[in-house]
Amino acid sequence: MPRVSFVNVSPTGGVPKLPTDRARVCFTQVEGDKQNNLKHHGGIERAVCLYSLELIQDLRLEGHSLEPGSTGENITIEGIDWSLMKSGLVLKVGESEIKVTGPTTPCKKISHSFLLGDFSRISEIKNPGWSRWYASVLKEGLVKKGDHVSII
Repeated sequence: MPRVSFVNVSPTGGVPKLPTDRARVCFTQVEGDKQNNLKHHGGIERAVCLYSLELIQDLRLEGHSLEPGSTGENITIEGIDWSLMKSGLVLKVGESEIKVTGPTTPCKKISHSFLLGDFSRISEIKNPGWSRWYASVLKEGLVKKGDHVSII
């Protein structure tokens, strides 16, 4: 069954986002997480950033130095078929309900996690299926490490 492997926040903004046991998912952001660039991060349509633990593990096998939170995701999910991720998908994550709004666009601030700084490795345009995804919040709630994740 899919579950939350990591909840990640950055109280000072930017990356990496660091693991925490729990965080409240709110309509405009994950509580305790700050975004330094509100033009490209945060807000109603990008309140939560999601990524797959399995993709992180596969990227590490390629030689990249990713860790949960190193590319800026708030929630690292284990056990979900990432090929199902698409705009409009609704997930129950812990107490919250979120709606996937679209793939993220990677930027140079996460280049430290990639071989030769090639952060485009997780670009949905260049490498479909490897992107992180943004989500809006339909129902606020607490999300904890180990919580179940289900598609609604």
